[in-house]
Amino acid sequence: MKKPLLILALVLCFAQMGLAQTIRNTGNSALITIDDRGYVRTTGNSVIARIEQNGTIRDNSNRFLGKIENDGTMRDRNNSYLGKVESNGTVRNPSNSVLGKVESDGTVRDRNNHTLGTARGVSMQVAALYFFFDFFRQ
Repeated sequence: MKKPLLILALVLCFAQMGLAQTIRNTGNSALITIDDRGYVRTTGNSVIARIEQNGTIRDNSNRFLGKIENDGTMRDRNNSYLGKVESNGTVRNPSNSVLGKVESDGTVRDRNNHTLGTARGVSMQVAALYFFFDFFRQ
């Protein structure tokens, strides 16, 4: 699984806040910005997705990509289980293996405790989208 999968996990939490937010890598460069309407933009300002307040994720053509449920469960467009964000910030895949963790300060770490980036001021569910970003871009 690629590191950018974590990005989408970060995204949903931002959208629920109703404020523009930016997810940054370890060099403090912006990776993704989520505006106050839930649009997910790349650093080049291209819209790649939109996150609705109910957790539904759509691509820039309004195609349904997946959803994050209130309990942190992530599902794809076929309702297949992708993983879950636990209440302590641990992110697990369908095999229940740990993908990484979102710390309470917004630091996003991989399974080996390496820092991947930051998502300060967002819920753990949105921050955890970082782990699933690539999947939703397919």
